[in-house]
Amino acid sequence: MTRFYTKKGDDGNTSLLGKGRAPKYDPRIETIGAIDEANASIALARTMSLNPLTSSILLDVQKDLYHMMSEVAATPENEAHFRKITVERVKWLEDQIDDISLHVKIPDEFIIPGDSKAGAAIDLARTIVRRAERHIARLLHLKKLENPELLHYMNRLSSLCFVLELLENQAAGNNQTTLVKE
Repeated sequence: MTRFYTKKGDDGNTSLLGKGRAPKYDPRIETIGAIDEANASIALARTMSLNPLTSSILLDVQKDLYHMMSEVAATPENEAHFRKITVERVKWLEDQIDDISLHVKIPDEFIIPGDSKAGAAIDLARTIVRRAERHIARLLHLKKLENPELLHYMNRLSSLCFVLELLENQAAGNNQTTLVKE
C-alpha cells in the first residue's frame, strides 16, 4: 500500500528543493503556501467558468504557479534550475489581458464582486494572488529570491483575474457591472 504521509514534517520543518530544510513558518514556506492557495482558488474559479477561454487561460496559469512554487522552494544554488517564469510568461499574461479587454467593458469605478458565480470565484482568486504577490515582494526585498519576474507575473495575474471576472459576468448574461457608487 502506498502511504500518503512521510512523518518528515512532524518536527515543524519541511524540505526545500536542494539540500536543507526550513521551518514551516519561514517566509519562503509562507510564500509557497500563498501561491498554492492562489492556485487552488484559481482551480475553483476554472471549474465554475462558463467561457472556454477563461478555463483554458486559468489552466495555463495553474501550470505557471506550480513552476513558481518550485522556484521559490529551491535553495539558492538550485533556484535558476527551476526558473520557468520569465519575461515571456509575463508578456503572455499581458497579451491575454489586452485581448480580453477588447471584449469587455472596463468600468471607471470600483466594482462590487458577485455579479456571477465564476466572476466572484475569480475575484476571490485575485485577492489571494495579491497576498502571494506581497509575500514574493518581501522575499525579493530581503534578497531571498533572485527572479523579479515572479513579482511581475503575480502583478499581471491580478489584472488578468479582474478582466476574466468581467468576461465571466458577461458570459453569465450580466452585462451591467455592480459599481460601488450605485
